[in-house]
Amino acid sequence: MALSIPRSYLFVPGNRPDRFDKACRAGADVVIIDLEDAVPFAEKAAARAAIIAWLTAKKSVFIRINSAESEWFRDDLALCRLPGVAGIVLPKAERVEDIALVAAAGAAIILPLIESAQAFWNVHAIAQAPGVHRLLFGSIDFQLDLGIDGDNEELLYFRSQLVLASRIAGIAAPVDGVSTAIDEPESVQTDTVRARRLGFGAKLCIHPKQIASVHAGFSPGREDIAWARRVLEAAALADGAAVALDGKMIDRPVILKAEKILNALDQ
Repeated sequence: MALSIPRSYLFVPGNRPDRFDKACRAGADVVIIDLEDAVPFAEKAAARAAIIAWLTAKKSVFIRINSAESEWFRDDLALCRLPGVAGIVLPKAERVEDIALVAAAGAAIILPLIESAQAFWNVHAIAQAPGVHRLLFGSIDFQLDLGIDGDNEELLYFRSQLVLASRIAGIAAPVDGVSTAIDEPESVQTDTVRARRLGFGAKLCIHPKQIASVHAGFSPGREDIAWARRVLEAAALADGAAVALDGKMIDRPVILKAEKILNALDQ
């Protein structure tokens, strides 16, 4: 799994070790083994033990541990230093103190889930906390916590603020929440394109069927690619002089945007 600029993060239940290897072969950029929402209370300890038994230095997965306020948090922290654990997803991340506990336990990379009003209120401090590489938007839990009904314009402000907080903190673009549709690739791709247009850089997945749609949504379209090539060709011919394309001036930000589009083809 390439961890340079991941576009897709696939969850797999921590109490289903029979699915761990399958998830790693599904094509997602990152696999997250989930000890939190996907695992019943009575199976938490057994799931943790199954993960430990499966892990090796040749594996590279993230673990979503249980929240800092849960009774399983302290035991879950033992996973942070194990070989094969590339990073930790911290659910209900509301305080920088909780992130510090995960960092102190040895997590190389921490991905906080912003899924409550309190987490959003503290998002700038969370984004700048040591060890945090990226923010994850727990959009479904977030809607429930704030009493919001809808996932489109109803969450526009909050999504935009996560993008802003990430940029100010100098970390990677945030990861958008899951799409509940499994057998509707067009719907998943539409959600992904919306996330990309808002400045997100990746998306959470709950099923392998969603991966291809997510990757397609974060890939530039044919028109974008053609435009980018024309921009760079016109700029090269101008040799530093001012030049217009399609009646619009080509300046440095436009050139950088075109380069970004074409660079995305190499990922």
